[in-house]
Amino acid sequence: MILKKHTSKTIAILTGGGDVPGLNPAIRAITIRATREGFKVIGIKNGWKGVISINPLLPLEEQPYCMLLNDHTVNRLGRTGGTFLHSSRTKADKVHISDVPDHLKASYTDEYNDLTNEAVNNLKHLGVDYLIPIGGDDTLSYAVRLHHEGVRTIGIPKTMDGDVPGTEYCIGFSTCVTRTIELTHALRTCAGSHERFLVLEVFGRNAGFSALLPTVGGAADRCVIPEHQINIEQLTALMVEDRNNNPSKYSVVLVSEGASYEGSDILYTSHETDAFGHKKLGGIGENIGEQLKRLSPKFNNGKSINVINQKLGYLVRSGEPDALDSIVPTAYANLAMDLIIQGLSGQMVCINDGKYNHISIEAVKKDDKGESTKKVNISKFYDINRYRPIYSNIVGDPMLILTRE
Repeated sequence: MILKKHTSKTIAILTGGGDVPGLNPAIRAITIRATREGFKVIGIKNGWKGVISINPLLPLEEQPYCMLLNDHTVNRLGRTGGTFLHSSRTKADKVHISDVPDHLKASYTDEYNDLTNEAVNNLKHLGVDYLIPIGGDDTLSYAVRLHHEGVRTIGIPKTMDGDVPGTEYCIGFSTCVTRTIELTHALRTCAGSHERFLVLEVFGRNAGFSALLPTVGGAADRCVIPEHQINIEQLTALMVEDRNNNPSKYSVVLVSEGASYEGSDILYTSHETDAFGHKKLGGIGENIGEQLKRLSPKFNNGKSINVINQKLGYLVRSGEPDALDSIVPTAYANLAMDLIIQGLSGQMVCINDGKYNHISIEAVKKDDKGESTKKVNISKFYDINRYRPIYSNIVGDPMLILTRE
């Protein structure tokens, strides 16, 4: 018989930002551990949008953005991808007037509105003692705000980009790398059959981990990352060299969506921004492919080399989690519960030096452009002349060496 010590306590879980495999295993593990410890568990749907949309005039059972979680609700979810609590990119302290919940529209009439007071009061209305937000630097940066407002918060880092400061691992990253390697190897048959360059654009925003790690894993000959602007003629010469040295006459480059040319700006698909001020990246892979074809005769005895361009996009963040993204979320969830049982808050669970740990949630910092401060250390891990990872002098580094800050 399990002794329940926390029957008066309530934990709320939410997921924010992009979906990744590993979120459902984390929700499942939190729920199972928490209910066995005697906590009540509430799932808040659609991230911070759900928090600001709670109607304090309605009981929990009638809240469309809330659901009670128990073993039965979550038991099968650990094998599935995405998040069954759904997500959003809402920034609760900068809500556009069109996104203000209907029951609050009379009170908030500015173009952009800070609904933080509503968020805090809504969590109190639900009787939430601890909040566990699972997300990337955007989601967790707002969790820092709530921490300052007195909400007891334990953050869990999640992003396929691998760029949340303060941790060597974020939920979703391993599956992203695994999918990227698998899909790149699958596309090799097309590139080899037609003796072409294969140019693959991958997510990652302004950090190059999701391009660099698959290259370490043998997915590509070269990789282009945001931390270093490329010389396109230099890349073309290298790609032609790789192709000519390959008996199947093709070569592969992975391009991070935030990469750019020497002296040029980052390419965006539009100038619209999300709630956190991010423009939608994309197009650099196709552009590099066009430039490789245009310049290839210069390095290939006057003969042009055709290109296969492919955005891997959402394919690398879809489907079920791989082994690491099944194991780490479960460990993170139980570590979060350990901290709650100890009465701690304002923390983020993490892996540092390859070991599970926790740090102040205020480690989630952004630069003056609103981007994550965690980037690839190019002096240690990236050869700027060869556009390849550096593999030397890694004694003492953790397993996923390139994700250390």
